[in-house]
Amino acid sequence: TTLYLFKYSFLIFLIFPRHSPHKNASALREGVCILRREKKVRAHTSFTVPARRRYINILARERKREREKKMSSTEEVTREMQALNTATTTTTAGGDDGEKDPSLHASGLSLDERVNLCLSIGEECIQPEELRRLLDKKPNPVAYDGFEPSGRMHIAQGVMKCLNVNKLTKSGVTFKFWIADWFAQMNNKMGGDIKKIQKVGMYMVEVWKAVGMDLSKVEFIWSSEEINRRAHEYWPLVLDIARKNSLGRIIRCSQIMGRSESDDLAASQIFYPVMQCADIFFLGADICQLGMDQRKVNMLAREYCDDIKRKNKPIILSHKMLAGLKEGQEKMSKSDPNSAIFMEDSEKDVQSKIKKAYCPPGVVEKNPCLEYIKHVIFPWCEEFKLYRKSDEEPETGKLEVYESYERFEKEYVEEKIHPGDLKPSLSKHLNAILQPVRDHFENDENAKNLLKTIKAYKVTK
Repeated sequence: TTLYLFKYSFLIFLIFPRHSPHKNASALREGVCILRREKKVRAHTSFTVPARRRYINILARERKREREKKMSSTEEVTREMQALNTATTTTTAGGDDGEKDPSLHASGLSLDERVNLCLSIGEECIQPEELRRLLDKKPNPVAYDGFEPSGRMHIAQGVMKCLNVNKLTKSGVTFKFWIADWFAQMNNKMGGDIKKIQKVGMYMVEVWKAVGMDLSKVEFIWSSEEINRRAHEYWPLVLDIARKNSLGRIIRCSQIMGRSESDDLAASQIFYPVMQCADIFFLGADICQLGMDQRKVNMLAREYCDDIKRKNKPIILSHKMLAGLKEGQEKMSKSDPNSAIFMEDSEKDVQSKIKKAYCPPGVVEKNPCLEYIKHVIFPWCEEFKLYRKSDEEPETGKLEVYESYERFEKEYVEEKIHPGDLKPSLSKHLNAILQPVRDHFENDENAKNLLKTIKAYKVTK
């Protein structure tokens, strides 16, 4: 028995001198199975030296066949993928010759077209050359806008934002909406009630869905959830921005909250600008697409890049702030229902508000009706249909179509267009734009309940 054990132990170490006994045993069993499967040895053949040589040769051939089989399969898959890619390129390429124009982006637009499309949404861009370089070097840059859920949505936030987002996504930009529920709480919106704030946030998303925003490249991110999820990234960034700025510099940003430097600010409102500045870097935003009232904190982010020696600064693309409908109102106010058209206003509400709106004859500056026509109607409808009062057509009025705002403004300044004709025509356009939103909140049960809940809330400044 002792000699028998010694014989087979010795053979194992002789065949596999560099392997451990455990691996030798496993490899030996594998070899025996191959020998038996190929019927080269009988089931109880003694594993002599000739058998050992035969085992090694058979095992080598078996493994070689397996490698060749895998390589053949891999090469076949590779050929199929190459053929598929070639077919896809041929199908999507422009021109009759099937060759793709290298100057075109995946969106189908040239670099100049993409830059001009982005610039068309901004009253100000800091800096245009940086925007061009970004679009040229990065196929899918990220733009962001943060908003406080603070009440019903007016037409500037609804329609104008929809227009701006659709232009950016068309140019190849991914858009991130930062639903700033914590920020609204810090700013005492909806009385600081976080549950009410979040309800308003859900309502606002429903409005954008209904009005026609292209959501294929849009992401909605709740600030409370994302900050909690990535707290280890967010708070060190906030602290570093706070450490590198004076209290006076932060207070000068209070305009972003609808406050002034002279207001008695709560401690939470001191945190606000620092956190909003951190949001830009936290979200990986290349473009800050907010209103002109947010300019100061966006500039703070660019200054912070200088402090940390960061070369690529966020590009600021600020849109126009629509004036309120009343005389002297620089911007709309959610706390004053008559200062703005809201996205789910009824036809009668729209007609009544526009009828009362400030619209001095022949005056363009600070005329809210002309601002609506320039920044809402023309971008959305690409024309303005004016119905003049006429004895020939007393019921509908005499129709005249303006295909450019410049011509419309020129005739208004010359007083060839009267506010009495302008206002009813403007109401018709606005009602046509808002009708899909009304339908959504009427027919969708969830949206209807949200709107009913929101209307019952008291809006706090």
